[in-house]
Amino acid sequence: MSSSRLSPSSLRTSDFDYHLPKELIARHPPEERAASRLLVVRRESGEIEHAQFGDFPAMVEKDDLCVFNDTRVMPARFYSNDGKRELLRLDFRDARLWRCLVRPGKKLRVGHEIEIGEAVGTVEEILENGDRLVRFDREVDVEAHGRLALPHYMERESEEIDRERYQTVYAARDGAVAAPTAGLHFSDAMVKALPHAFVTLHVGVGTFQPVREEKVEDHRMHVESFSLTNETVEAIRAAKRVISVGTTVTRVLEHCARGGGLEARDGETDIFIYPPYTFRAVDVLLTNFHLPQSTLLMLVSAFAGRELMLEAYARAVEERYRFFSYGDAMVIL
Repeated sequence: MSSSRLSPSSLRTSDFDYHLPKELIARHPPEERAASRLLVVRRESGEIEHAQFGDFPAMVEKDDLCVFNDTRVMPARFYSNDGKRELLRLDFRDARLWRCLVRPGKKLRVGHEIEIGEAVGTVEEILENGDRLVRFDREVDVEAHGRLALPHYMERESEEIDRERYQTVYAARDGAVAAPTAGLHFSDAMVKALPHAFVTLHVGVGTFQPVREEKVEDHRMHVESFSLTNETVEAIRAAKRVISVGTTVTRVLEHCARGGGLEARDGETDIFIYPPYTFRAVDVLLTNFHLPQSTLLMLVSAFAGRELMLEAYARAVEERYRFFSYGDAMVIL
């Protein structure tokens, strides 16, 4: 069955599966940001080519616009002073009231306390989904006690190098748990040399949640907050092509274009993009490789066609590309 003929009701999560040898998962960043490889996928012809990420600027044409996500990843993993409890902070809007995932849950019931440095937190509420609201008596020293919450597939705790490299060079607005990884390949000089604008989407831990439903249409997306400014909207309107740097940018632009015209706004989105889908705002997509059966693989399949994407992924595996957050990149033209 061709991707163009797929209907939402016929799609299964298993339709977006592929085999990935574990050794191809990138657990550390390359020595230099732009040292990654770049798989080039041409939608109209179906051609798949191999390049280096340093070749990407030459693919940006006159009057194109690259749109980046300027969210900043915050240290989100914290351990109690006795090392027996773990908090994964999910919300950064209030310095003293945190919404958290906790481990082990039985040790953090309503009224229980947790000490992190000099701060003492008390569990105020257990939400329906199991998240805890924890109120601290003072601000936690985030830099001293917080760690980056690296994706589970890296199978390691964050290290000193991650404080710089699991962050884009243009990160400006605090609020993400995870990095918008397509942007990790860019050096400061490369960004400055390209026509660009910014959106903000604070990437949450939900980006790593597996799709557990058998039917794709039954999956419910997590909610993430975003901001799209008038300045960026005007730049997009003036552009010949919009090059979306990552799936997070794509979700913001497509969410805001759903009414027919792109308008500036701040808000939250739970947009779920999967085949078939008509893109209204994005012309070119630069992205990393995504987990099997993930919502992000479904998004890129909606952009390029499921069969072409699965073929591209098979080629990447065959050619030993590096996968996921610190891995190589793909540009879909």
